[in-house]
Amino acid sequence: MTTIALFGAGGKMGVRLATNLMSGPYDVLPVEVTAEGRERLKAETGLTCVDQGQALSAADTVILAVPDRLIGPVLTGFVDELKPNTAVIMLDAAAPHAEVLPKRDDVTYFVAHPCHPPLYNDETELEAKRDYFGGIAAKQHIVCALAQGPEEHYAKCEAIARSFYGPVMRSHRVTVAQMAMLEPALSESIGATFAKVLKDATDEAARRGIPYQAAEDFLLGHLNILLAVAFGVQPNGKLSDGCMKAIEEAEPVIFRDNWMDDVFSEEAVKASVKSICS
Repeated sequence: MTTIALFGAGGKMGVRLATNLMSGPYDVLPVEVTAEGRERLKAETGLTCVDQGQALSAADTVILAVPDRLIGPVLTGFVDELKPNTAVIMLDAAAPHAEVLPKRDDVTYFVAHPCHPPLYNDETELEAKRDYFGGIAAKQHIVCALAQGPEEHYAKCEAIARSFYGPVMRSHRVTVAQMAMLEPALSESIGATFAKVLKDATDEAARRGIPYQAAEDFLLGHLNILLAVAFGVQPNGKLSDGCMKAIEEAEPVIFRDNWMDDVFSEEAVKASVKSICS
């Protein structure tokens, strides 16, 4: 049985991971520094936290469910205590891509991140339909990267990721640099920013006199079909001539020239992850 030391076990993400890992072939040793987190974990999973030293002496795998800015300092604090060939799993590529991880050649660094349940899916149960984050009832895809370590550790770590992010459909293998391009660049710098702007624009339409609920219903309904057409989900989908004309006229007004290079370039992505980890 794989023995896992789960750091940050009492946090929101830690509790999610612990809950899913308990149903797999894993011996979970939770580590949590706050009394509130220890109480939350006990109440929601029944697990009792253990001392950090006890967890590290027994574990062959460590999962860091802690904020990006703490991964480097936390790992540096105990990296010398890890047994050779221990696998350290992180949930985001920011820390490894920002090069804040301590040097130790005989341990594995692995990253696994959820795609979250897809917008267009086949879920029918209400719990799954409302599991927007994933890891509870809705199926999702994941991305994984082996930052360092032997190739045979990839399959082991991916299996663990499939368990704690489950139920999982596709698992995509990427590099750490590619994962950093996916997040923060694609999903946060672009996706989250666009989401905020869409909400801001809906509020602005309401400020200009449109009933807010009418504006929200109108935009979210249009986004449903517009995204389906853009990503090829709608069979034979095609935007109207009027819509294409509106895009042509609005794009240069809203977006600067070469804005994608400013977000996706290697320098921009590295600067972003360094900021996240600082």
